[in-house]
Amino acid sequence: MRNIIIKTGVVAALASVLMGCTGNYLAINTNPYEVNKEQTLTDGYAIGAAITALCGTVVSTDVNTAQFTDCLLGGPMGGYYSTTGAFEKTIDNYNATDDWTRVFMASDRIIPTLYSNLNELKNITEDPVTLAIAQTIKVAAMLRVTDTYGPIPYTQIGQGGKITVPYDSQEAVYDAMFAELDEVIATLTENKLSGISPNADPVYDGTAVKWCKFANSLKLRMAMRIVYADPVKAQKYAEEAVSHEIGVFASNADNATLRTVAFGDKGNPLYTAIKYNQPTGCNTGGDTHAAADIICYMNGYNDPRRPVYFIPSEFEGFEYAGIRIRIEKPALNSVGRKYSGVNISPSDPLVWMNAAEVAFLKAEAKAVFDFNMGAGSAEEFYNEGVRLSFEQHNVAGYEAYIMDDTSRPASYIDPAGLNNYSSVLSDITIKWDEGAPVEKKQERIITQKWIANFNNGNEAWADYRRTNYPALMPASDAGNKSDGLVSSEFGARRMKYPLAEYTNNGENVNAAVSQHLGGPDRMSTRLWWDCNPAIVIK
Repeated sequence: MRNIIIKTGVVAALASVLMGCTGNYLAINTNPYEVNKEQTLTDGYAIGAAITALCGTVVSTDVNTAQFTDCLLGGPMGGYYSTTGAFEKTIDNYNATDDWTRVFMASDRIIPTLYSNLNELKNITEDPVTLAIAQTIKVAAMLRVTDTYGPIPYTQIGQGGKITVPYDSQEAVYDAMFAELDEVIATLTENKLSGISPNADPVYDGTAVKWCKFANSLKLRMAMRIVYADPVKAQKYAEEAVSHEIGVFASNADNATLRTVAFGDKGNPLYTAIKYNQPTGCNTGGDTHAAADIICYMNGYNDPRRPVYFIPSEFEGFEYAGIRIRIEKPALNSVGRKYSGVNISPSDPLVWMNAAEVAFLKAEAKAVFDFNMGAGSAEEFYNEGVRLSFEQHNVAGYEAYIMDDTSRPASYIDPAGLNNYSSVLSDITIKWDEGAPVEKKQERIITQKWIANFNNGNEAWADYRRTNYPALMPASDAGNKSDGLVSSEFGARRMKYPLAEYTNNGENVNAAVSQHLGGPDRMSTRLWWDCNPAIVIK
């Protein structure tokens, strides 16, 4: 390990000391979250404090922030979670208030924490590996922000002492992120035999090679995200990531996971958020329960991962039964409590990206777009994705599962008899079919990728918007409360900008809407990369 050069200065404290969950995200020119100068001089503390705080901005380690971004937004939009009757206005009913939809941009725990710690890290060290790690985290965090809203402030944040800055188009944000990842990858490759203190890194113990694999894997994820918007660029970046000398994730040892050392006393923030308002004597959760969609697929497939993913329901005769998303929700204390819960423990790490996802990305790139993904067929990449997911969760039965060519997703029978959905969600089976049409190959890949990515709802939502897979249940007439603005079939395509932006940064947000967004500032407006010609939304 190299000796990290610490410059005189201060570093932002851990995310746990930050105040509140919302605020002016652009007000980052001063840092109110500092530790004192003496503390920063402790070897390893300054770097570790900054890196840990940065890590807490990807999937937020703040419970309230994570509840909004992942339990109430990504989880339902991605088909994983459903809210209960505890809320009247929700994102999955398309009538959420500003304090729900603004969080990715407005929370003090994301953009201000990210940039203040990144800037302070640059002030205290010149170590290239440390700064490359920080830059990788920045891209991972801000990718979730742009994929939620589209155009965002990015390249000009914090420049010239500005508090209110212009927005970049989403294409420009992606271009900047690709360039940053290329710089990171070059630096980490050059320093592949080096690293930073293991105590300073709660993800990869300071190992440069592992961070390089993550950067390449993130590059592959982003390349496939833009495949319909810019197929030439997508192919270039996807092939570069896979062919790089260090390459992308190949095993679960490569998975990007934030360990519990970075959490507060409450442990995994999703665990705590899911339990909010849990009724006395209930073991299935509170505000958040498992969605009917993911359970219908896994019930139909008789998927062995169900006991790992879900808490059994309280309904007699229904071992696993989820709440349908986008409906008039049943009351939590009486009926809502009975549906299956999400099986997360306080000690579970936060998974940013896993090797199974990378294998499925390669399968799709090869089977659907004929990109060069190196040695291996689309079928081999697909089967490897399933195998890696089973291995990740320590579940047996992979061999029999991938040979199943008859099982299909189950229709939804609501144990409460309130919101049945008798239509067949999909006829897609598990076993690879080389002779299937391209669209069926894509659906099969995305469906299994979706199952393997459980709990990473924002990634699932991005895939759904990009491909229209997996097939999800539409909103009921009573559940779609958008006054006709959001399609019941296709769902929300983005979140609206925070109202505070129109007050504090009005000129720039209005310019973004008129010049970059491609439509009004509504949940129904499609993002730059959300342009699959097969998805026609009326």
